[in-house]
Amino acid sequence: MDARESMDYKSFYERVGARNGWDFSSVKAIAEGVAWDYAKVVQSRCKASDTLLDIGTGGGELLLRIADAAGQLVGIDHAAGMVETARRNAEREKRQNVRFMQIDAEDALPFPDASFDVVCCRHAPFRADESGRVLKPGGVLVTQQVGEGDKRNLAQAFGRGRSEATTGSLMRKYAAELNAAGFVDVQCFQYDADEYYATAEDLIFLLKHAPIIPGFGERDEDFAVLERFVADNRSDKGIRTNSERSLIIANKKL
Repeated sequence: MDARESMDYKSFYERVGARNGWDFSSVKAIAEGVAWDYAKVVQSRCKASDTLLDIGTGGGELLLRIADAAGQLVGIDHAAGMVETARRNAEREKRQNVRFMQIDAEDALPFPDASFDVVCCRHAPFRADESGRVLKPGGVLVTQQVGEGDKRNLAQAFGRGRSEATTGSLMRKYAAELNAAGFVDVQCFQYDADEYYATAEDLIFLLKHAPIIPGFGERDEDFAVLERFVADNRSDKGIRTNSERSLIIANKKL
């Protein structure tokens, strides 16, 4: 069962957004085998005069990081808490070319046709047809999604949270939808990297702020399970798990 189907995902997402967005900068972790840097991939597709739409912007952390890559950037998210956090972050960084709006990307987007040069989306659902509509001819869409096998040893240890879908299923679904929506040169990539968390506290922060183990901490046995997991997966590099990601880059035909 997919983690989003076994928990109230939107309620969880609102709580995280009101607390801190998706800012995991305090978590100490390293990864080996990462095949790309998503922010750099998006930046490389931008020109200084471009307009960019970031779908599922969360607390705006990534959009603010790449704000110099484009002329105007818009981040949208369905969660009010996320948008409030993103606006606070933008105000703190004094960014004048970035704005955030509460919009559910699974509905029709409230933007005119051909409004953006670049559409990006990280770890959030999006509609291929609407993304294509708001892109200018020759524009590009970049999306990174979490793979079905992400954090597989954690899901096995807790006995919940693991997707039953075959690895790459979501990537292939989105690629097919993009092709059907008229995108061209749809390129797909995947990696499955080793990930090491420095301490149990870093791992607990991740589990409390990301939808990996549904309802983590709500069951009496969760911390005993975590203690065994840490003991079984500790190494010189840290506490081992994995990070599985997919990347799609697609162009709107001229």
